[in-house]
Amino acid sequence: MQVCLFLMGASGKEPPLDSRALMHAAGDIEGLCQLVVHEPIADPVSPDTAQDSTTPSCMLQWYFDDLAALEIALEPEGAVHRALRGAALAKLDPHAFSQQIMAVRKLAPPQAMPMNDRAQRCTYMVAYEGPAHDFGAWLSHYLKHHPPLMLQLPALRELEIYTRMDSCSGLPFAHVDAMQRNKVVFDDAQSLARALASPVRDAMRRDFQALPPYSGATPHYPMRSIYGKFAGP
Repeated sequence: MQVCLFLMGASGKEPPLDSRALMHAAGDIEGLCQLVVHEPIADPVSPDTAQDSTTPSCMLQWYFDDLAALEIALEPEGAVHRALRGAALAKLDPHAFSQQIMAVRKLAPPQAMPMNDRAQRCTYMVAYEGPAHDFGAWLSHYLKHHPPLMLQLPALRELEIYTRMDSCSGLPFAHVDAMQRNKVVFDDAQSLARALASPVRDAMRRDFQALPPYSGATPHYPMRSIYGKFAGP
């Protein structure tokens, strides 16, 4: 199972990085399989996706096949920190990002398509901040019922579900502890809007209401996604 480092840029600020420079700076990080840079979409994708005040200024996903390799890259002043400093538009502030490392569950939609380097898509990123009253029961219900519905979304290209895990990081950023995240990915904002207006979304809402009890916010962020040179079939 892959692991993913999430770096969420501080809300209400300009992105602290040059995404093209970051792709270049990350090129020699050992064990890095893929880097995806997400940037907020300014205009509402649909009537129920108005810009959220908590939307990150950017969101970075660093994929590794092995947790040990990720933890080596995250040592103090290690490879990831050097890449971030090399792409920073100004001095890299410890408050520029928050971080979380999560396990990755990849599911293959019927209309999945591989990506080319530097290609772009539109991502709907969701976080379940939690906590749940009984996380085991919550996760079991979610994984059994929700992904089969999401896989029916029209024109869906990617579906991933992330669960938290304990790990080490020497990055100087605050840690967050969302109990789960997921993302659905489409070719463009118009495809995302059609999916959100489909009957499948109504079924997803009904299942959402049936989830075992939990608290915390559930923010949804539509993002423009840029894929690093590590992306492949």
